[in-house]
Amino acid sequence: MEPIIKVDNVSMCFNLSTEKHESLKEYLLAMVQGRLQYDEFYALKDVSLDIMPGDFYGLVGLNGSGKSTLLKTIAGVYKPTRGKVTVNGTIAPLIELGAGFDMDLTARENIYLNGTVLGFSPKYLDEKFDEIVEFSELQNFLDVPLKNYSSGMVARIGFAIATITKPDILIADEVLAVGDFLFQQKCEKRMKELMAGGTTVILVSHSRDEIYRFSEELLVIDDGKQICYGDTKAIFDCPEQVEAARLTGCKNIVRVKRLDEHSIEIPDWGTRLHLEQEIDAEITHIGLRAHEFIPVWGEREDNCIPVKEKGKAEFPFEWKYFLKGETEESDDICWYVQKNLWDELTEKGIPDYLKLPEKEILLLK
Repeated sequence: MEPIIKVDNVSMCFNLSTEKHESLKEYLLAMVQGRLQYDEFYALKDVSLDIMPGDFYGLVGLNGSGKSTLLKTIAGVYKPTRGKVTVNGTIAPLIELGAGFDMDLTARENIYLNGTVLGFSPKYLDEKFDEIVEFSELQNFLDVPLKNYSSGMVARIGFAIATITKPDILIADEVLAVGDFLFQQKCEKRMKELMAGGTTVILVSHSRDEIYRFSEELLVIDDGKQICYGDTKAIFDCPEQVEAARLTGCKNIVRVKRLDEHSIEIPDWGTRLHLEQEIDAEITHIGLRAHEFIPVWGEREDNCIPVKEKGKAEFPFEWKYFLKGETEESDDICWYVQKNLWDELTEKGIPDYLKLPEKEILLLK
């Protein structure tokens, strides 16, 4: 089967001006005379991936890492500086909130405007108008200019229009980050329906729960570079890279010193770990997810770190502890405690040590 999207060694460079011009005339004069000075900024650096039809792809990265640039390159908004993007199908892009809308026009007028931009005919929009309005739940605000809408209301209209027909590819950039949770559930249901009908979905989200729940394949991007790419659950289980671990929700990442093939030292946590598995010479950090620690009271066991409480936050279904290790300068150790341990903690207090179970330790480069 051929990929529906093929990204082949794509780089995207922008020229950033290094000087300020007081007027357009001054800028044009400098351009004609060849005096413009700028720095090259690569938002994408040699990114490659194949996206197969009907799959759900997740894309994660920090703000400014290149996620939106990659989506715009796939959607045809940008032409890559180097490399090639091949798309075999129609795209419904939800990349920027309000893109394709005129904020001075009403929602009713923007349904036709935005729908036309996406390639829908006026007749088709007439037929689907009531369905768009019903999905967006904005019946009482159809004749209100969009400039008076909240960001969540604009997102409702945009999502309803883009998904009213079955595109081959849906690109959603943080679409579930706006609006209330009930509308987010509607969006999730609509995306599942599209996938069931064969639509390929690319989702950008800062929510690791959304990415884990929906995506089958995951691309982690940092500073414009492809950090890792593959099966979502495999990357969550074994991210291998520090940034990949951080972006998949690992709260405890600490620098280590490799002592030998089976031992590492963690100065900030005041302990040494002795592992059965072999430790690669390139390992510079370890990670442990916040719910994986095992509390130990009394005598110290192997692979334990001494801790003392710094702070605590209570949530409906878990307690979040912020602890200190051996040194005050070390980053906080995050320990998330599920409800089944609350009674024991209330009785015994903060444990003397937290044990790091070997099978849950992430060895990172």
